[in-house]
Amino acid sequence: MSVDFIVSALRRPSTVLMASLLALGACSQGEGPPAAASAPGGGEILNAPDTDGGQWGYLGGDAAHTRYTPADQINRDNFEDVEEAWAWDGASFGAQSGRSTPSYINGRLYTVAGPRRYVVALDPVNGELIWSYGEPKTGRYEYSMRKDYGKGIAYAIVDGREIIYISSPAFFLTALDAKTGRPVENWGRRVELDGFPDTGVVDMLADLGHEYDPYHGIPLERGYITTSSPPIVVNGVIVVGNSHEQGYYQSRVENVPGDILAYDARTGAFLWKFNVIPRPGEVGHETWENDAWQYTGDVSSWAPMSADQERGLVYIPTNGVTIDYWGGFSPGDNLFSTTLIALDAKTGQRAWHYQLVHHDIWNYDTPTAPVLLDVNIAGTPTPIVVQTTKQNFAYTFNRVTGEPIWPIEEHPVPASEIPGEKLSPTQPWPTKPAAYGMQGLVHDDLIDFTPELRERAIEALKPYKIGPLFNPPLHSGNDQGYRAAYWCPGDGGGTNIDGPTVADPETGVIYVSTRKACSSRIIVPGEERDKNIDAPTGKTFAAFASLRAEQVRGPDGLPLFKPPYSEIIAIDMNSGEHLWRIPIGETPQRVLDHPDLQDMEIPTTGTGANAAMLVTKTLFMYASVASDGTPMLYFVDKATGELLGGVETPAETGYGMMSYVHDGKQYVVLQTGPKLTAMALYDEDADAGGNH
Repeated sequence: MSVDFIVSALRRPSTVLMASLLALGACSQGEGPPAAASAPGGGEILNAPDTDGGQWGYLGGDAAHTRYTPADQINRDNFEDVEEAWAWDGASFGAQSGRSTPSYINGRLYTVAGPRRYVVALDPVNGELIWSYGEPKTGRYEYSMRKDYGKGIAYAIVDGREIIYISSPAFFLTALDAKTGRPVENWGRRVELDGFPDTGVVDMLADLGHEYDPYHGIPLERGYITTSSPPIVVNGVIVVGNSHEQGYYQSRVENVPGDILAYDARTGAFLWKFNVIPRPGEVGHETWENDAWQYTGDVSSWAPMSADQERGLVYIPTNGVTIDYWGGFSPGDNLFSTTLIALDAKTGQRAWHYQLVHHDIWNYDTPTAPVLLDVNIAGTPTPIVVQTTKQNFAYTFNRVTGEPIWPIEEHPVPASEIPGEKLSPTQPWPTKPAAYGMQGLVHDDLIDFTPELRERAIEALKPYKIGPLFNPPLHSGNDQGYRAAYWCPGDGGGTNIDGPTVADPETGVIYVSTRKACSSRIIVPGEERDKNIDAPTGKTFAAFASLRAEQVRGPDGLPLFKPPYSEIIAIDMNSGEHLWRIPIGETPQRVLDHPDLQDMEIPTTGTGANAAMLVTKTLFMYASVASDGTPMLYFVDKATGELLGGVETPAETGYGMMSYVHDGKQYVVLQTGPKLTAMALYDEDADAGGNH
């Protein structure tokens, strides 16, 4: 099927920006004490601290989401003395996913835990619980598909009072006193449901503009919305993102948009809403053909947000439209799906945007927060924002104007062969930095330890259509006889949720994790899909939906691809050049033990998983596993990539890690399943006293 529509001008970023923002130029971001701001309702508000003084004020450490700490007590001379200092078990709160990064602010740790999204305050010395707060259950909480995916909290000081803000699976926004854990008095709107406090809560469904029942939420045949990443407070404004049911569970085409909401941090008053699916007269409305804007949805911002507090800009990455792999019901480029959006936090007005994938049917949602840095480009101080992606691109923009730092070209990509599907003929292709991982698949990418293993891998792939980056899905009964298409990286490949990109703001270097993984989905009529899988789908339309095709396996259980299977790459964002790359972890035992490989010298392959990472003043560290599966924390020379060594950890680490300094002692906190595990240097005095 040919695709013959014109590339929209909206594929290039809008550079419309208020003169007041431009006048701020390249002033430094995120340095010094928390910035004071006048709240929309009056009074002084302080933003959360960054990482100066050993604090960790945001999910990503600072508002720029660098996951960097200037702490240097743990260094290359003593890292081998790092061991477990304490552990906090969230199992009693039902925690499982291990995706919540705690914040350390003014002597306390704050995090969320479990499907109820309990907010907890912990003692930073021993991890003991200080207080907890849990939201009452509702029908809309019960239905939530991302209950245990909470990633953290937001924080501000309002008129001298420390406040924690949390968005919940049931789509409530709550303000808690950071000292006591009690809901803030005279804040928000009264929620008329049993068990809810009289104050301190906002029902955010009321501000989306859709009919709903307060207890059960939006009718499931119409749509569904929840949250997973925390809000972010920008100069007195709480900006709230959202998430939806996973797109691969859907066969209905109706859904609600994941519009961005904002509230007054002082009062909880609703301030503004940004429409992620543009309405008539709004920028991008013409990219939704056949009036699809009227009934479809998603385009949520489930990945974390970042912010330039000095300029009052918030950076929001989005995902694709309802039904991840089929877009025939929503022809057009579908702005603002799979887009990086910069909004003025005070007004909600769009400063600029850039769509990273047009008409996304690959589930190439942006899974990590944008990273903000101040760098030197060709001798010019330049404020940038970097968005790393599943496609293994690092899209880089001037974070004030939205102009690409290096050219981004529109490259031709394959057309869809599914009747009724009309893909974009081109996709945006950064010229710099160079792609840092797998893009597409050819036979030369397959396992090559021996010719026989290579031939078996080729044979395993014969039922699948392989091809370049943006290889489109196929439908059942296609005239080519393929079982499915195989696109690489797939929705679980490249840079992904369990390996957030980190950065060193002192040097302008980012460290990005990537893994080789492909997807194979077969597109079938919605009715057929519902017969094959038991999932809540609401109303079924005579449209296409997806079924997961049988996963392609490598020979004898070996990985299908050439090693390395996963890597960390350091990229200098002053020049866009790659500095070094190393495998993540060690070579899996199943590779080392394979009988055909016993006489071969196998290089370190990496595990095939992404890595939780952290940058300090002197070190780069990441969590992975050794060949025998032992969980490890590895320490690396951040300038050269030289592996310095590692220490064993109590359990495998997922998602991210953080670091703080309390009473002169540096801790590194790992997210180890339901637990938080704090690592620190061996304390001889504590051991002698029997307290270690």
